[in-house]
This record gives sequence, structure tokens and C-alpha cells, in this order.
Amino acid sequence: MSQRVLVTAAAIVAAVIAVLSPDTAFAHGFSSTVYVNVTADEQGQVRTALELEYDLFVVSAADAEHEDPLFRAGNAAFEAQDTAGQAAALNAHADAAVRYVTGRFAVTAGGRACAPARVGDFTMGRREDVPYASLLLDWSCPGAGAHEVRTGLFADAEGYVKGVKTIVTYDIDGRSGSAALDAGHPSFSTGQAWYERFWEFFRLGAEHLLSGIDHILFLLALIAGSRRPREIVLAATSFTLAHSVTFMLAALGLVDVPARIVEPVIALSIAVVAGWHLWRLRRHGEHSADLGEDGLDRSGWTRLGVVFCFGLVHGLGFAGALGIDEAWSWTLLWSLLVFNVGIEVVQLGIIAVAFPLLIVLRRRSPRAGLWATGVIAAGVSVMGLIWFVQRVFGL
Repeated sequence: MSQRVLVTAAAIVAAVIAVLSPDTAFAHGFSSTVYVNVTADEQGQVRTALELEYDLFVVSAADAEHEDPLFRAGNAAFEAQDTAGQAAALNAHADAAVRYVTGRFAVTAGGRACAPARVGDFTMGRREDVPYASLLLDWSCPGAGAHEVRTGLFADAEGYVKGVKTIVTYDIDGRSGSAALDAGHPSFSTGQAWYERFWEFFRLGAEHLLSGIDHILFLLALIAGSRRPREIVLAATSFTLAHSVTFMLAALGLVDVPARIVEPVIALSIAVVAGWHLWRLRRHGEHSADLGEDGLDRSGWTRLGVVFCFGLVHGLGFAGALGIDEAWSWTLLWSLLVFNVGIEVVQLGIIAVAFPLLIVLRRRSPRAGLWATGVIAAGVSVMGLIWFVQRVFGL
């Protein structure tokens, strides 16, 4: 295989991937997460504690021309990384900020709208090294019945973000747990059956893998580098076990690694696993590897160890995407397991479709199969290196 042709093909593949990815630095797209905690007192009054990404909140609550005082003050404080100034900007223009939230976030009881009232001042905090604004709202509900939370915060139509999800934790109406909302499923009700709540987490896990092009490319690198069903089964199992462990530990709050470390390592894992296959092609060729009785070459078990280690890091990325921060409960544990099952189902689906096609191609035309895996691996490796540089230097 001509090295020059391979490099050219790899560049084309990487360019196509870059075009398909809306954000090459963080390949999950321009997204944000809203966090909401819902509780009720003995009198039945509902309190919601909302956390919103600060810079997105300011630009969304400001007018379209970015000329109003909230945007000017809030943006200046954000650029200066002045936490006190950020809170002061929101509190100085609290009416506009609260009006934005209550116009797109609502609570009902028994189908009747509850009336919101701000409690205290805006405060500032951080999530994943990103400034978040906190807002407390008390809701007076006119009647009884199941409570419903509905959100339209940071809608795609506003043009600043895509793929916003809202993580709701709740302890109300004798129920406690978590719910995941997005544009396609904008509401949660305490009257929902348990399977409806778990379905939300299954869907969220499946959608996260489908929308996370970096995780998909990692899978493609595993597929391209596996020549036999046994190899892809072992590689996928190693990856699954590893990311399941760290996902559960991180989502339960037992492990906490900053995104600025996790995201570059995920990008590096893509480049390394894809590059490993290119190294095997160059050293052994497609059919001349020194295979042992177990069907793997001598570097195969080392590759599985590398995949397992990188799987641990991918699990941290999955947990960061879910963003749940609540006390342990059986409901939470089941929600996390269902989220992980959603990831696994999509992962297995991708392998079930792509790997047999590659096997058929290799059997019908070994040379074409060699080219296909080489080009895929080269393109994925180049893209992983691009993402790694962008994530390390914040480009």
C-alpha cells in the first residue's frame, strides 16, 4: 500500500469526519446541560433549584442585538473570569434573567399552572470547570395532583446551542429519583410509571453514543483492527467492562476527574487504537501475523489491555455527559444501569452492522479489505490527533 496514497485517503476521511462533526474540539456538539432539583415542603409548595451555564444564560436572556445592560455586564464579568462580578451582573438585572427562565420553564400540579417567585439572589458555582448560575424558584400551586416539570430552556431556535438536556432530580409526591429531558421529551411527571422513567435513561444513553462521534470513531478503530469475530468480541467486551466500571463510579460521585483531562485522553485513545492497526499492517501484513493458539497475535493481548485502559477513560466521559449529582438510591442505580444498557445496545448495533460488512469485503477481495481497513484506521487516527491537539490547547 502506497504510503502517499494512504495519507491522502486518510486526510479525505478526516475532512469528512470534521464536516460531519459540529464541534471538533468536543465532538458531542454545541451542547449544554441544565440541572434542576425539585422538592416540596409540608405545605405542598414546590421549590426548584436551577443551575444554568452562565455565558449561555447571559447571551440567551439578553436581547438579540446584544446591546442591553445584562449582556454587557455579564459578558464583561465572564471575560474577566470574575465570579463576584458574574453574580452581580445577574442580580442587577434579575428581572430580565428570571423572566427568561420562567418564560421557558414551568411547573404544574394536576394539570394546573403553578406561579413562580424568585427566592434570594443569583449565586455562582462551577460544573466541569464551567461557570454555572444558580437560581431558586418557589412555585405556588393552586391544586393537588401529580406535579409536572416542563422545560424549553436554551431552545435550538435561539441559535446559540444545540442538544440541550435537562437533568432533573426530584423528591416530591412520595417519589424520588432522576429524569432526563431534552427537546424531544421536554417534560417529566411524578405520575409517570417506573418503566417510562427508565426508558428516558435508555434513550439518553443510546442518543449519547449516536451523537458522540468520538466514541463511534473509537468503535470503528476497534472494528478496523479486528480480523476475526473473536478479536472484536474480546475488544468490545474489554471496552464495555472498563467503561461500565468507571461510568458507575463517576456517576455515583465516587470518582471525579476533570473534563480537561478526560476529553483529551479520549481523543488520544482514538488515535492510538487506530494507529495500532496501521502498525500491525506495516509490520505483519493482513495475513502474516504471528498468531497463537488463541487466535490472537502476540500483540493482541497487549491491545486488549490498552483498549481496557482507554475504556476506563471513556466511562468517565459517559458519566460527565449524564451529569447526575444526587445522593445514592436504588432508583438512581437502576437509572444508571439503564443508561449504560442504552449505550451498549447502540454499540453492539454498530458492531453487528459494520464488522460483517468488513468480513465479507475481506473474503471477496483481500486487497480491497486491506485498503478499506487501512484508510479507515488512518482517517480515524488523524482525526483523533486533531481532536487531541484542540482539546489540550482549547482551540
